[in-house]
Amino acid sequence: MIGILLNDNAYEQDIRELLMAFYPGETFAHEKQDGLLFSVEGTLSEDRRHFKLITVHYGSSAFHAIREDVLEPALKAEWRAAGESSVLSVDYENRFATKNQIKRRLYVLLLAQTGKELPWGTLTGIRPTKIAMTKLAEGEREEDIFRHMEETYFTSQEKIRLSIEIAKREQRLLSAIDYKNGYSLYVGVPFCPTTCLYCSFTSYPIGKWANRTGEYLEAVYKELDYVAEKKRGCTLDTVYFGGGTPTSLSPEDLDALITRLKETFDFSTVQEFTVEAGRPDSITREKLDVLKRHGVTRISINPQTMKDETLKLIGRRHTVADVQEKFFMAREAGFDNINMDLIIGLPEEELEDVQATMEAVKELAPDSVTVHSLAIKRAARLNTMKEVYKDLKIVNTQEMIDLTARYAREMGLEPYYLYRQKNMAGNFENVGYAAPGKACIYNVLIMEEQQTIIGCGAGTTTKRLFAQENRIERAENVKDVEQYISRIEEMIERKERLLS
Repeated sequence: MIGILLNDNAYEQDIRELLMAFYPGETFAHEKQDGLLFSVEGTLSEDRRHFKLITVHYGSSAFHAIREDVLEPALKAEWRAAGESSVLSVDYENRFATKNQIKRRLYVLLLAQTGKELPWGTLTGIRPTKIAMTKLAEGEREEDIFRHMEETYFTSQEKIRLSIEIAKREQRLLSAIDYKNGYSLYVGVPFCPTTCLYCSFTSYPIGKWANRTGEYLEAVYKELDYVAEKKRGCTLDTVYFGGGTPTSLSPEDLDALITRLKETFDFSTVQEFTVEAGRPDSITREKLDVLKRHGVTRISINPQTMKDETLKLIGRRHTVADVQEKFFMAREAGFDNINMDLIIGLPEEELEDVQATMEAVKELAPDSVTVHSLAIKRAARLNTMKEVYKDLKIVNTQEMIDLTARYAREMGLEPYYLYRQKNMAGNFENVGYAAPGKACIYNVLIMEEQQTIIGCGAGTTTKRLFAQENRIERAENVKDVEQYISRIEEMIERKERLLS
């Protein structure tokens, strides 16, 4: 248990997220409790120009000695400042600058406490590439961006290089997007064959809904009709079917849904139409033919790992052989843009397992690979049933991440988008790699928040971009399928308030 003791909560979230990065998997409290590992107390001076950080350790481990000669210059300067005084002189009215000062000072204290540096430094948000994207758009030079990220956030040189490379590629990908009049559409299909051990997405076993999917689709149709009318005359740039697993639906349901979609919306401007086929155990040739006939341009076939023992452990009802069979089936059906999702840090997997997975994926030669670092969310069984799974070994290392990056490059795939999640194993990132011309535009749009994206279906979120004001507003649909169906008019009203 980690306690966060503050007499001013202005920076509570920033402090908590940095603590989470150093102590992944721990729980937090706002008062002293038995088993408290660490507390941070922030004290503001009366003139609100000073912020004092006091760290108290209740465990028995020793305070690590850090060799100054191995620290980067910016980190070394903060390290020395922390040794001289725990008091920061800040402009409290400048929240951005004050936040970064506090996080830098706390970072060096946690570095001393744990003996480890974080590859992303003090950055705890999910979109680190947005910093590089924004500065490139403002005309800043790469070397200036590099220095800013290193000095402000203590980000490692490797991660800064990756951020800049991806930001430049994202700029090119988004150059053909209609920001002023354009939008993208996300359709959620919240059904899966089974729920994986690590999964926290909105999903329901398709077996229990097999005879009632028509009810769900009728509700989705109402929402789609509203959106089509509301956005009449606007440019629809990308369409993305996610879930759950959209191919959990029967071929007839898939055909009906896409037919209705294309009858309702003008697809003449759509640059990309993605459907997450996802689980190999949900894919059939008949379903692939439906997708191909309707002009789906990109699909995902997601093994997560190419180790049968792990697939069984995490609750996937398919084998590595099934993955290979369905991949070749999709190629035979004519799909020339196939993505594969992988997860690094799955229970009981080590470096040699990751290498074996990458070798097997390399043999298949997909058009893109998305490498996720395992993130254990609150609703996942790995978290809700900790006592059952407490003995599982979960490891993610920089060596594993570097290995996946090297294989991706060997396959001719380039990194094109990146995002992070809370409670990631190893505090790393998710990176999408794609062959030239095969990157997913929607993925970049959703990460960089460069366009309004409208979500239809249970558990989806609509994000409206107010570009001139540089802000996003959201409207969320309820996650429960029964509630979504019975309250569909309310979901439409939520969108009306946001989009009007």
